[in-house]
Amino acid sequence: VMRRAAEIAAAGMHNLLFVGTPGSGKTMIARRIPTILPAISLEEALEVSKVYSVCGMLSEEHPLILRRPFRSPHHTVSPYALVGGGTRPRPGEISLADHGVLFLDELPEFQKAALESLRQPLEDREVHIARVQGSYRFPANVMLVAAMNPCRCGYYPDRNRCHCSDAEVSAYLKRVSRPLLDRMDLCVEAPALQYRDLVKKGNNESSAVIRARVEKARARQEARFAGSGIRFNSRMSGKDVKTYCPLDTEKEKYLKRIFELKGLSARAYHRILKVARTVADLADRENISLEDLAEAAGYRG
Repeated sequence: VMRRAAEIAAAGMHNLLFVGTPGSGKTMIARRIPTILPAISLEEALEVSKVYSVCGMLSEEHPLILRRPFRSPHHTVSPYALVGGGTRPRPGEISLADHGVLFLDELPEFQKAALESLRQPLEDREVHIARVQGSYRFPANVMLVAAMNPCRCGYYPDRNRCHCSDAEVSAYLKRVSRPLLDRMDLCVEAPALQYRDLVKKGNNESSAVIRARVEKARARQEARFAGSGIRFNSRMSGKDVKTYCPLDTEKEKYLKRIFELKGLSARAYHRILKVARTVADLADRENISLEDLAEAAGYRG
């Protein structure tokens, strides 16, 4: 399930959240996501290199960034270091991850102010900083990947190992606000690994095979959005969703039941449709099927 979610996220540039016990593979899979992303284009490389140049992070030997960035700041990072700012404004981690992946491990451990500062840049794909001497704008076109434990000790709901009270579990989860969670397109539970999972032999797909499917799905998106200024399904506005994600009566009724049962926000409703559109693209389908909707709704954990 985690590999499948990572593939969908990479195909549509969707934000992704893993929730699970320690050692379940959340961080490992997150760090492998760059290997299934398409190669960086020259235009993207130039934009990323400008940001690194401003930060003095380029050398004469490597004057151009030729790989998609993967930034993984520690949870002690300040809001300024995460999104940019300071007396003399500089780009933050979200701008250094432009056209790549910003990975936040142990999400609830980050400062609340730092997490909340991400909300607007994730929507606008830009960071705006105003100072007396002028206004600054830094790019923030990132894929946000985050990982967190279900409680402070990490083992809830296994009561044989978890001794956190219900109040402690609730307080820990509430360290991540609902508005920020609404900006995560996919939320996946990472099941605890069993001994048999560690010793069994499997024929897993290589990153190259998965990347080929991702590239094919992105090609469908480029053809669909040609001339619209949109590149990925995740970048569709509410109006675009109505245009590119039409549903028949049966699918509308199904989505209505999901919306009411889960008490979803309007933002979450649109994100389900965007993810369903990506699932359909990976399956090389022109229209969203009921199965695509069901899979997308299953990622609203």
